[in-house]
Amino acid sequence: MPLLLARVKMTAFAPSPLEEMMPQLATRMGRAKPSAIMVIAEKAKRLKAEGRDIVSFSIGVPNFLPGEHVYAAAREALAKDSGQYGSNRGSDALVDAFLGHIEALGLMGYKRENVSTGVGAKQILYNLAEALLDEGDEIAFPAPYWTSYLDIAEIVGAKINILPCPPEQHYKLTPAQLDEALARKPRVFLFNNPSNPTGMVYTRDEIVALADVIAKYPDTWIITDDIYNTMVFDGVGYHNFVHVRPELKDRVIFVDSLSKTYGMPGWRVGFIAAPESVAKAVTTLNSNHITSLPEVITAAAVAALSGPQDVPAAKCAEFAVKRDRVYNALISIPGVVCPRPQGAFYAFPDISVAFGKKHNGVAITTDVDFCAALLETKGVACVPGSAFGEPRALRISYSCPDEALDKGMARIVEFFAELT
Repeated sequence: MPLLLARVKMTAFAPSPLEEMMPQLATRMGRAKPSAIMVIAEKAKRLKAEGRDIVSFSIGVPNFLPGEHVYAAAREALAKDSGQYGSNRGSDALVDAFLGHIEALGLMGYKRENVSTGVGAKQILYNLAEALLDEGDEIAFPAPYWTSYLDIAEIVGAKINILPCPPEQHYKLTPAQLDEALARKPRVFLFNNPSNPTGMVYTRDEIVALADVIAKYPDTWIITDDIYNTMVFDGVGYHNFVHVRPELKDRVIFVDSLSKTYGMPGWRVGFIAAPESVAKAVTTLNSNHITSLPEVITAAAVAALSGPQDVPAAKCAEFAVKRDRVYNALISIPGVVCPRPQGAFYAFPDISVAFGKKHNGVAITTDVDFCAALLETKGVACVPGSAFGEPRALRISYSCPDEALDKGMARIVEFFAELT
């Protein structure tokens, strides 16, 4: 069985006969799965270590480093380290720096009491699931979705309502779909803009139309996972429900992170700006597991948020150029459909034209087959779209160096040309 099938076929944490004689794990661990993205990224890394010429478009890392002022702040904090616990919420300096950051995004009127921090946005999202969802409560979100949305919801035992947004509607949720979903009175509606995995960005008019629907249903919490908010191209701009409907501030929870904007995924710093009760709940959960962010990490995060912003601005411009190269290569392939991404650093082409064909005698019937054959024969690692709830597609993370990007895209074009 190809390793790419692992997440689809495996039963997570199934006990062996020996393990059945031992104390058992909690039932919820039967719902926990390894990240599909990391499974593929690890296989690509292994093949590369074995000497294969591998181009990895799998993992969503920005592949640049923060400015020198971030490292200088970390070194200074290390030299002055107190060795003490920090604040469960986040230090005042970090919270204030984040407040300044979101004010620059047009999210005004938030105070320290509305903010909490975590070990990356993923941990923030897990905390929010614990804080907002009892077992059996419903959460709704569009597909394609980031893989961890489904995984986290399943771990906490939530009822999941997935709202399909196919390439025919540019991977975007319509007001009618949202109206139908919110009429079911879910506890949480989770929204992602710009989108991972599609790179799509909602226009202001589209956000207005969705916000008008949200305003009709006051019983639902709204989580906006918008960690790519500064990586927007073509002058579209970043728009939030609170921008267009300020009264929604009482139940909109804005999630952000240093990882993508500042080239700091390994530093693990995430944030929320939220109603005070939600920020307090997340802070309470922090007090029971992470306690606080380390002092050195905090100092680096403050410097990133409040220091020069030239590196993020330059990288956004670079990603727009990379987007064009990827998009132009994809639309040159007969039958491939790819809505033009306008943010983040992903493309999400519909590659179903390949289904029913063969490559070097190997049948391609699914996205998993396609990605397995592409990795095996061309050395290009992509994540199957089924990991994101859209089995006709695959995700390309195009943040790699230009040489690798061009080589990988040429191999994908070549792969399609060899299908019979």
